Amino acid sequence: MTMQTGEQMKEVAMIDDPAIVAEVTDAFEAYERALIDNDVAAMNVLFWDAPETVRYGIAEIQHGGEAVRAWRETCAPVPTSRRRHRTVVTTFGRDYATVSTEFTSDATPLVGRQMQTWARLGSAGAPFGGWIIVAAHVSLIEPPDAAACEARA
Repeated sequence: MTMQTGEQMKEVAMIDDPAIVAEVTDAFEAYERALIDNDVAAMNVLFWDAPETVRYGIAEIQHGGEAVRAWRETCAPVPTSRRRHRTVVTTFGRDYATVSTEFTSDATPLVGRQMQTWARLGSAGAPFGGWIIVAAHVSLIEPPDAAACEARA
C-alpha cells in the first residue's frame, strides 16, 4: 500500500484552494472586526442561526443559534488590545473550512485559543458568499513558555 504525501492529498481532496481560502479569510476578518467593534448584528450574521450551532466560550456554553445570540446581547466586549497570532485557515473542498488562531491582550497574561468551523450554507448572493460559523471554541491557557510567547509577538 502506497501512502500519499500531504501535498498529494491536498490535490485529490481540494484542500486549501487559494480562492476558497481567500473567501473564508475575508469572512473571518469581518467576524474579527465585528468582535473588536462589539458589532453584535454583524457577529450574528456570521454565526449559523440553527439548533445545531455550538459555541464553547471561555466561561460559558451555548447550544443553538438562539442561545449564541442571547449571550451576545449581554456579554462584555473583547478587549480592544486583542492581538491575533498564528492564524491558520484550512479549507476542505468548496464549502467547509476551519480557522484556528491564538490571541493575547493587555487584559490578561493568558494565551487565548480560538477554533471555528465554517460552512458555506448560504447562497452566493448571501453576505460573505454564504460562509458562516457553525461551531466555535474559545479557551485561555497559561503561556506555554516565555520564548514561545515572544515568538508569537
